[in-house]
Amino acid sequence: MIQPEVIVTARESETSAAGERLAARLRAGDVVLLHGDLGAGKTAFVRGMARGLGASPDDVTSPTFTLMQEYRGRMTLVHVDLYRLAPEEVAALGIEESTDEPAVIAVEWAERWPSAPARAWTIRFEDQGGDERRIAITAPNR
Repeated sequence: MIQPEVIVTARESETSAAGERLAARLRAGDVVLLHGDLGAGKTAFVRGMARGLGASPDDVTSPTFTLMQEYRGRMTLVHVDLYRLAPEEVAALGIEESTDEPAVIAVEWAERWPSAPARAWTIRFEDQGGDERRIAITAPNR
């Protein structure tokens, strides 16, 4: 099993910067599964991913009510939030078919996606108190 890379951040800007660094390692077709409680930093991390992929981080908001948003940069980022869905509702979304072009797909509340691809990046956020976050990044087997 691949050991996760662990990062501890103390500010939202550091969490976002960690997402930006990850974006440099991503390829079209990659799926990023984000796990963590409300307020753990998932959307801030995706904001950084958007910046790293050449999209405007200012456009990134939690897609809790829209479920899915697309951000265009040098590579398209599809941002999905499954918080409001039951696992059986997720299949109807067609996450993998969400874009006609090669893209990176970032999925918040990924534990609600029972058919998530096995070959995906897994990011786990743990609140360490205050603004401190522990972020564990596990790369897919390629």
